[in-house]
Amino acid sequence: RVQTRTASGAAIPEALAQALAGGVRVVVAAEDREPPRRWQVDGPPFENGIAVVVGTSGSTGEPKGVQLSREAILASVNATHQRLGGPGNWVCPLPLHYVAGVMTGARAAVAGTRLSVVPPDLSRLPLNEGRNYVSVVAAQLHRALDSSASTEALSRFDAVLVGGSAIPAGLLQQGRHAGLNLVATYGMAETCGGCVYDGAPLDGVEVTIGDDDRISLTGPMVFSGYRLDPRATAAVLHDRTLRTNDRGRWLNERLQVLGRADDVVITGGNNVDLGLVQRAADDEFGPGRLAVLAVPDERWGARIVALTDLALDLDECRTRLGGRLEPAAVPRDLRRVA
Repeated sequence: RVQTRTASGAAIPEALAQALAGGVRVVVAAEDREPPRRWQVDGPPFENGIAVVVGTSGSTGEPKGVQLSREAILASVNATHQRLGGPGNWVCPLPLHYVAGVMTGARAAVAGTRLSVVPPDLSRLPLNEGRNYVSVVAAQLHRALDSSASTEALSRFDAVLVGGSAIPAGLLQQGRHAGLNLVATYGMAETCGGCVYDGAPLDGVEVTIGDDDRISLTGPMVFSGYRLDPRATAAVLHDRTLRTNDRGRWLNERLQVLGRADDVVITGGNNVDLGLVQRAADDEFGPGRLAVLAVPDERWGARIVALTDLALDLDECRTRLGGRLEPAAVPRDLRRVA
């Protein structure tokens, strides 16, 4: 019988290595809080074959416990290394309890290479003998490109994976112009992290787009279901196919992710894609500096609101975004927040 244990913080990499060797099953948790009771280790028995349980981001409610088999993780690891040019050492400036951090540890464990967990500000980016890879999110890349030292350090990596959210096209262009080998990744906890690199599915991954533009992903790295949540599992998982909540299209034989299915709102009788508005805001102001959302409004149906910590007023915001968006998509309200 496989023992189940909870691991957090610095204990996660070693626990992952044991799980991939078949010795234990690991529930990955943040250091400062217990995992939700619905997927803790002291609940009902786990299904056979589950090696790791990792939480979703919780962006749409209480985090779900994503159950990943050893075979799914290995499929993801091998496909990633094949796409990148071979196994290498991994640097992780991301939280280890999210899937991006989990997979850096898994890749190093499978390849027998070094994993370096570093501060999120990218102030330390060690290189080791052989190939070297690092995973970052767009906000980290944006800050790094403001620092010549960080940019130079990142340029020495064989690949810099960027994921976790939409990535402004201008940011990728800026980074590549600075000499960084950037790889834009798309995926989620339910696919062992990124399974589409630079718009091209990894080997073994099939991407289909439905009539409603909804993206479905099929492949060996798809998860086995949510821990103790059969209803949520049945809503998205059919055999080895995951029906995501993302919209996409093919552009020059590359997958372009348009945003979430629930990002389209009606304001003043016009359909507005909040994902498109957010990408415009990221391009204009920088990732993470201005966020957009829609709130109910008696007159407009939905009112688009901008949230920012910048020294920016509504008129300037509307003027700068007005050159990028249709009039209905430009925020009608702006709130300054910390």
